[in-house]
Amino acid sequence: MSMKSKADLRAAALAARDALSGEQRAAAAEAIATRGLPFALEPGAVVAGYSPIRNEIDPAPLMKKLAAEGARLALPTVTARGQSLVFRAWSPSDRLLLGPLGILEPSPAAAEVVPDVMLVPLAAFDRLGHRIGYGAGHYDISFAHLRKIKTIAGMGLAFAVQEIKAIPAMSHDVPLDYVLTERRVFDFRSS
Repeated sequence: MSMKSKADLRAAALAARDALSGEQRAAAAEAIATRGLPFALEPGAVVAGYSPIRNEIDPAPLMKKLAAEGARLALPTVTARGQSLVFRAWSPSDRLLLGPLGILEPSPAAAEVVPDVMLVPLAAFDRLGHRIGYGAGHYDISFAHLRKIKTIAGMGLAFAVQEIKAIPAMSHDVPLDYVLTERRVFDFRSS
């Protein structure tokens, strides 16, 4: 029984994600927003989202709901490969700029913040909280760096079809605390 490589697992999970219809995607994002977070946020807590690319589940409905409940929002900006993401304050009315990787980012003038909750895109996840990203390691590096400053809840957002049996975890991979799908909440903190 050969272990599938991360690249194979990533490709299979992304194919499953890409097969979803626009209606299924929108319904899944709304279902996650309707359920909300699995814990109460402190007033003024910073929730970092992401600008969805490549058919990622859209965190915007959840982010808007959390903002209405008093959260402060942030989005990541990419500095350089191998460096932590920098999170900047953002509100839904702010214009976004195209960043170096072709991903929409807040203005460089927006205040830098350290998130309390980091919503994380992913290609695949398993029931131990391991995720497969896209290989650049931005989130693993960011968690390692920012968790020296404060406790940050890492929360993957995914479609249920992106769950896979087991991911070959590397020592530098940082497991997620939660994964939210349209069907359920996975809580990995006790495991």
